[in-house]
Amino acid sequence: MPNYRRARVPGGQYFFTVALADRSSTLLVERIDCLRLALHMARKARPFVMDAIVVLPDHLHCIWTLPDGDSNFAIRWAHVKTMFGRSLEKIDSLRESQAKRRERGIWQRRFWEHLIRNDEDQRRHLDYIHFNPVKHGWAKSPGEWPYSSFGRFVARGVYSGDWGGVV
Repeated sequence: MPNYRRARVPGGQYFFTVALADRSSTLLVERIDCLRLALHMARKARPFVMDAIVVLPDHLHCIWTLPDGDSNFAIRWAHVKTMFGRSLEKIDSLRESQAKRRERGIWQRRFWEHLIRNDEDQRRHLDYIHFNPVKHGWAKSPGEWPYSSFGRFVARGVYSGDWGGVV
């Protein structure tokens, strides 16, 4: 079994990519209210700051800042995945390994994590997050995509409203 090494910095800021097991699914936007509730419940149970997010039909990207002295993002993702899964109907056809781990078969088992190292690294990841719906053909500009923190960044003057539009 591979040994996944994760950067663990207490109070760190992290970029994540989390995907559904079925990459052809549109479940995340179909059940966006359930996902929002799962994220809210995870933040309530183990606080973190949601710095930025984009939710696409089959995956999401976000940046979180963890509290000082805390580097356990994995338990937070487990909470989000569990709460979201519990809000959905059961899937009958689970593999034996999924049933053994009490998984629902909704999410990919692993997720991508990257420790944000400096302001430039943060800016690149913010751009990646907010341009993602355009990259995948879901919108012609980041402002058109409703499941994103882009509007918050426009309101704060970080981006212009027409940033990232395809001409």
